[in-house]
Amino acid sequence: MANTLIRLRVTADSVTIFGALATVVCASTLIPSGRFLLASLFIGLLALSDLLDGSIARITNSVSQWGAFLDSTLDRVVDAAVLIAIGAYFGNSVHLNTKALIATAIALVMGQMTSYIRARAESLGVTCKVGLAERAERTLVVWLSLVFTGFGFHVLAGAMYFLAAITCFTVLQRMLHVRKQLSQ
Repeated sequence: MANTLIRLRVTADSVTIFGALATVVCASTLIPSGRFLLASLFIGLLALSDLLDGSIARITNSVSQWGAFLDSTLDRVVDAAVLIAIGAYFGNSVHLNTKALIATAIALVMGQMTSYIRARAESLGVTCKVGLAERAERTLVVWLSLVFTGFGFHVLAGAMYFLAAITCFTVLQRMLHVRKQLSQ
C-alpha cells in the first residue's frame, strides 16, 4: 500500500494529516450518536495510517524530525477528539451518565499528561518511557470498548472508569520515575 501511495506522489505528512482529520471527523460524527461499531471500524482502519506514514517516510528516505513532531502532535489531537466524542455521548441527555463523563474527562487529561511528562522529562535530559498505560494501551482500551459496545456489550462506561484509573496511575509512575532520575 505504501508503494502504491508513493507512486501516486502521496507524502508521509499528507497521510498523517489525512488520517488525523478523518479520525476526528469520524469520532465527532459517529460516537456521540452511539454508532460505536461503525466508529470503531473507521477509527481502526484509519489507525493504519499511523503505520503507513512511517513506512512511506522510510521507503522514500524522508524520515525527519518534522514528520515525527507532526505525527506525535496529531496523535494528541486524535486521542482528544475520540475521548471528547465519548464524553459528548455520556453528556447527551438521552444517555446521560455523569460519572462516566467525568471518568472520560479524567482519562483525557491524564492521557495528555502522560505524553507531556515524557516530553518534559526528555527536555530535562532524562528518559521517561515507563508506565502501565502508554498510548498504544490507551488506544486499545478505547477501541475495544467501542467494538464491544457496538456489538451490544455495554462496556464503554466501565472502560472509561478503567482508563481513568490506569492513566492516573501512569502519570504517577512517570512522575516518580522522573523524580528518581533527577535526584541522583
